[in-house]
Amino acid sequence: MRRHITRSTPGHHTGLRPSSPGTAAHDQGWTTDLRFAIHCSVVLLGLLLAVDTAAGRLGWPRVLLWTGLAALLCAVLVPPRVRAGTGWLSSRGLLRERTVRTDRLVSVRWSDGVAQRMVLRDADGRRVEVDPAVFLANPALWHRLDEDARGCVERGTLRCGVTALRQLADRIDRRHARTVFTISGLD
Repeated sequence: MRRHITRSTPGHHTGLRPSSPGTAAHDQGWTTDLRFAIHCSVVLLGLLLAVDTAAGRLGWPRVLLWTGLAALLCAVLVPPRVRAGTGWLSSRGLLRERTVRTDRLVSVRWSDGVAQRMVLRDADGRRVEVDPAVFLANPALWHRLDEDARGCVERGTLRCGVTALRQLADRIDRRHARTVFTISGLD
C-alpha cells in the first residue's frame, strides 16, 4: 500500500492562495545556516563528551544531558525559513509557520530588541517577523515584498511603515551599488 504525502503550502491552512510553484522565492542561505547550526551542535557535543571522557565521568545520564544541550543549541541557531510568492510571505520556525498577506499589508515596523526584526502585519491581523538580513541577502524575496508593498501604498491600505520599507530599500540599494562597484573595480 502506498501513502501519499502532501506538503503544506501557505494557502493550505490560512486561506491564502499561493502562486504557482515556479514563482515562489525563498531564502537561498537557509540551508547554509542550517548546516552551520548542526555543525556547531555536533562540535559542542563532541567537545563535551571528550572532556567528560578525559575526566572519567562519562555515563549514560551525562551523554543524554549533553545530547539534549546540543539539540537545544541547534534549535536556537536554526533560523526561520522565509518564503514569498505573489501576495504572501511566510516564515516557518521550529514549531509553526506564520503567513502574512503582503498584498493586504497595514503596517510594517522595526521591532525593538537586541536582534533587529521587521514586523509585517496584514489586514486580517496576521503578523510575521523577519530578519532584514534575509531581504538583503535575497533580492528575489525583497522584490516580492517590495512589489506587493508598493501596491498597498497605492491603494492606501499600508498606513504605517512606509518609512521602514524605505530604510530597508535604501540599505539594499547601497549594498547592491557597493557590490557593482567592487565587481567593476570602481572602488
